[in-house]
Amino acid sequence: MTQVQGESMVAAHGVGLRAVLLTLCVTEITSWGVLYYAFAVLSPAISGDTGWSAAAVTAAFSAGLVIAALSGIVVGRWLDRYGPRWIMTAGSVLGVATLCAVAAAPNYWCFLAAWIVAGLAMSGVFYAPAFAALTRWYGHRAIGALTVLTLVAGLASTVFAPLTALLIDHMDWRTTYFALAALLAVIT
Repeated sequence: MTQVQGESMVAAHGVGLRAVLLTLCVTEITSWGVLYYAFAVLSPAISGDTGWSAAAVTAAFSAGLVIAALSGIVVGRWLDRYGPRWIMTAGSVLGVATLCAVAAAPNYWCFLAAWIVAGLAMSGVFYAPAFAALTRWYGHRAIGALTVLTLVAGLASTVFAPLTALLIDHMDWRTTYFALAALLAVIT
C-alpha cells in the first residue's frame, strides 16, 4: 500500500472524516488569516515604521502571491504523488519560518525575499492541498465537504483582521508577526 493510500485509509477509518474536515477548516482559517489577511492590517504600520513606500511593501507581498500561483503546478504534482499531509505540514513549517523572516527583515531586500519564500508556503497550505485532501478522502461525497471548507475558511478575514488589529494596538508590527507566526505554528 502506498503512502497516499495509507493516508486515505487512516482518514476514512481512523480519525473520521468529520475530524479531518474540522481540522482542515481550522488550519485553513489560520493559514489564510495569518499569511494573507494579516498583511492588509499590518502594511500601514510596516510602511510607517520602515519608511518603505506602501507600494513597495505591497509589491513584496504581491511577489509572494505570484510565487504561490506559479509554484501551484509543482505542488499539484507533489499532491498527486505524495498526498497532502506532508505538503501541508511543510507549508506550515515554512510559513512560520518565513513570517519570522518577514518580522526580522533588517532591510527591504530581506523583506522581499521573505515574502517570496512565503509564497511557497502559501502554495502548500492554502486551498489546493486542502481540496486535494478532501477530494481524496471523501470520494464521491467531496462536494459537500469542499463547500463546508470553502464557507468556513471564508471566515479567515473575519477572525484574523480584528485579531491582528488588536495585536497591533498593543505591539509593533514585527512583534505582531512573531505572535501570528507562533499561532500558526501551534494551530497548524
